Amino acid sequence: MSLKDTVKQFPLTPGVYIWRDKNNKPLYVGRATSLRRRVLQYFRNDIDPRIGEMVSLARTVEYRCTDTVLESVILEANMIKEYWPKYNIEEKDDKSFIFLVIPKTDFPKPIMVRGRELQNFPVPADRVFGPYQSYTALKTVLKIVRRIFPYSTCKPTGKPCFDYQIGLCPGVCVGAISKKDYQKNISNLLLLFRGESKKLLKKLSKENPEAAIHLKHIQDVTLISREDLDVSGHFNRIEGYDISHFAGKEVYGSMVVFTSGQPDKSQYRLFKIKTVTNNDLDALKEMLERRLKHTEWPKPDLILIDGGKPQIDYLNKTMQEFQVKCLWLGLSKLNGDHLVFPAGTKNVFKDLAESIKRTLQQVRDEAHRFANRGRSRRYFKDNLK
Repeated sequence: MSLKDTVKQFPLTPGVYIWRDKNNKPLYVGRATSLRRRVLQYFRNDIDPRIGEMVSLARTVEYRCTDTVLESVILEANMIKEYWPKYNIEEKDDKSFIFLVIPKTDFPKPIMVRGRELQNFPVPADRVFGPYQSYTALKTVLKIVRRIFPYSTCKPTGKPCFDYQIGLCPGVCVGAISKKDYQKNISNLLLLFRGESKKLLKKLSKENPEAAIHLKHIQDVTLISREDLDVSGHFNRIEGYDISHFAGKEVYGSMVVFTSGQPDKSQYRLFKIKTVTNNDLDALKEMLERRLKHTEWPKPDLILIDGGKPQIDYLNKTMQEFQVKCLWLGLSKLNGDHLVFPAGTKNVFKDLAESIKRTLQQVRDEAHRFANRGRSRRYFKDNLK
């Protein structure tokens, strides 16, 4: 049975996967919302060359299921720390990795630090967790678990901090919690980040049944969204747009579609711009408005504009008028293909877009190629809208 056939038998559940070489040495550790869907992505034609090299060296791939996506994030970090696989750390400065430190003090707070900063936190090794692959993912994990195990980031001042008022701080600021009770929360956090979730649940079922229930049914939607996007789950249909001037007079807009990371040429469309000639911004606006009026067409999961900040700022109003729900961005040729986002874009999406930048470059290049090829009257007849 081939590796791909083996992966087709993986479960559609959260977990961690490990690629191993001919000597059974771990090459790479990753996590997934859906193990089968995630690992099958490694067999795509447009995969990053470095990862393709890793797959070519692999002889086996195995997995470990987790009950939640949050647990998979923690398990991934712990396994990277255990194995330090080549393709997790290659081309990466070890001082830039993200770690979680929980100091050994009376009222400690979890701290996210870079590897280069660890020397400033002389704490026992069992209170240092990571490396984590993403600053955003670790920040999200802390945000989730703080709802179950509140901790303070404030100092005793006698005045309630904002987090105390919304239930995230147990009240170090106003002396509302003893050192003993505070340390119980920290003890639970330590168990969680050490990957001892079963031991933690057993402990909580006796001490704090309500917290045990919350932990079992943890709502890690933000982490699920991140992982799904990362594996092109929500990016199943990417639409790319470009404007071209034909013979210096006629202006055409091209729309290309990538489905599951691959060009879907049956969905390509050309737009003959009707209202403008030498204004690319207005041409883009007209094309998008006409496309968005085609409500019978499949909805995009991601829209990519060939352009930078001027284009994105100019189109923002159009996107709002049409109540576009999908994520969208621009790819600027300036500064080495710089990704440009609309105002208010969350950092988690920015991280994800960077992670699939190579695919986005292919979409952009294909939109440009199709616009130029659109001179053919056959394409006009079949695709002009």
